[in-house]
Amino acid sequence: MATLCRDCLALSDVRLRRCDVCGSPRLVVHAQLAALSIAHVDCDAFYAAVEKRDNPALADVPLIIGGGTRGVVSTACYIARIAGVRSAMPMFKARALCPDAVVLPPNMRKYAAVGREVRQLMQTLTPLVEPISIDEAFLDLSGTGELHGGVPARTLAGFAGRVEKEIGITVSIGLSNRKFLAKIASDLDKPRGFSILSHEEAPAFLAPRPVSFLWGVGKSLADRLKADGLRTIGDLQKLDHATLHARYGAMGGRLAALSHGEDARRVDPDQADKSISAETTFHTNLSDQAGLEAILWRLSEKVAQRLKAKSLAGQVVTLKLKSADFKQRTRSRHLADATNLAHRIDEVARDLLAPECDGTRYRLIGVVLSDLCPAAHADPLDLIEPKRDKQKRAEGALDSIRARFGQAAIHSGRALRDQK
Repeated sequence: MATLCRDCLALSDVRLRRCDVCGSPRLVVHAQLAALSIAHVDCDAFYAAVEKRDNPALADVPLIIGGGTRGVVSTACYIARIAGVRSAMPMFKARALCPDAVVLPPNMRKYAAVGREVRQLMQTLTPLVEPISIDEAFLDLSGTGELHGGVPARTLAGFAGRVEKEIGITVSIGLSNRKFLAKIASDLDKPRGFSILSHEEAPAFLAPRPVSFLWGVGKSLADRLKADGLRTIGDLQKLDHATLHARYGAMGGRLAALSHGEDARRVDPDQADKSISAETTFHTNLSDQAGLEAILWRLSEKVAQRLKAKSLAGQVVTLKLKSADFKQRTRSRHLADATNLAHRIDEVARDLLAPECDGTRYRLIGVVLSDLCPAAHADPLDLIEPKRDKQKRAEGALDSIRARFGQAAIHSGRALRDQK
């Protein structure tokens, strides 16, 4: 058994209750502490933590980051979570649960800047950093012991201390020899957590937990598994890979592996984006097709700009709608060739929208581009659709002006018409 002090970074080869060097109770104790090197790092209540750092008056009050009364909770601080507030919860419900909370709109530019600071510190530990979102990433510290003068667990504890001291927020760390298990571990002791879950102990750890605990098991799949008598991960463990694959296809094979803690994925710093999206929640529910189309155009422009900024294009356009009763609709179309043109995205999205304008009142609309590829393969010349090349040149000119003079420097005729 090995013990690591998270404060002074002292290592011991025996189990301790307090550090015998500095007396701290903040210890990590595990038999494989010195052998594991795959980590998941997750910033604690990230958006709220940044706001509390920048405004000390918010330190001891419940804080919710979200949009008005019509939006959803982006992040809730741990004080607000005690009252039951959770991410993605409708704001009206969050306000009812925690009426004394301070509510702030998200400041994504500020959060992105802080996220980059954290990422830069991660990259001093290892080049193998795989971002998952603005505030979390996987790291592979294999072979870094000589560089950092200690085992990965010790390096990670030092990193957590640097984030607190230099950036002013906290992180939680999960350490394992599998990505899936490292992510689970990072959630076990939040905030300021450091937990270890090895592959060998994973089956027993996972067995009593519900199937929804597994990555990728949403409500519909969980309900289907439950109907088939598979309520816990232990129930899945009793079935072999072939049986689960026969019942549930590729997802069944994935469930078989994850239920035993198996995860062959490597930490990939170059992992590509899977989709690019933009969405908005309305202040009042909207059913008017013209009004929805006007908003859809602005979202299509945002998606197009984000694709171009990453030199990407997409071949599948998906329209996302959420009705007033919170039921979600998604409609998709696979294009003949990839695009990153706002006009093409908007045209397809409007076609998908038209059948859904049946009087239903919507509270949210979004556009998603997936099946991504390099932009070099986007929007080839089309003799059947000669206007495409003209649109491509026109959007390129708009992008150049915006890049030089700012987003508000110029608007398309479509945007101006929709504002009238």
